[in-house]
Amino acid sequence: MWIAELSRQSDVPVATIKYYLREGLLPPGAAVGATRSRYDEKHVRRLRLIRALVESGGLSLARVRSVLAEVDEESRELHDVLGAAHGALIPDDLTATVESRLRVDELVAAYDWQVYSESPDRVLLAGALDALERVGYHLEDDLLETYANAAAVIADAEISHLSPDDRQGTVEATVLLTALGGPVLLALRRLAQQSASARRFGSVHP
Repeated sequence: MWIAELSRQSDVPVATIKYYLREGLLPPGAAVGATRSRYDEKHVRRLRLIRALVESGGLSLARVRSVLAEVDEESRELHDVLGAAHGALIPDDLTATVESRLRVDELVAAYDWQVYSESPDRVLLAGALDALERVGYHLEDDLLETYANAAAVIADAEISHLSPDDRQGTVEATVLLTALGGPVLLALRRLAQQSASARRFGSVHP
């Protein structure tokens, strides 16, 4: 397909596509003559991924570049690439107290989760616990464990849908679920909370 068709299929303006090409975010098409190139479905997929990360994920182009570098990594084991892709989606300036970090480490150990000791997600969770403490709310262990149990079920389901035979698609899907799946879980949680509140404290209103 020509660049105009690529623009229509991906819903990305031609000028933006050309910018991504110049910046190396989008691989070049197959040259046809001196000034024209043909593109294929891989370019459509890449553009949709970039658009999702920028528009819905709120990532800067510099951060998108880091994510795409992990998506394109071919030399490392898939598990390591997925972990690096996760890391690229997390802010660099995370902080957390020693107490919350220890609590997270104990939780990970209790569940026997195979997680890198330096995983930034450990600090991300610890920082979230600290944020609750700062406003005077201590997340009790039983509720934290409920969250962990639910997270384990969700994670197992997500990973089971990934194909080891489609490395590129698997990493792309992981990035998208990590960057954009949060709002889905948040909305489902709020819907479930409304239902649980209605059962416990009142009645359901249309």
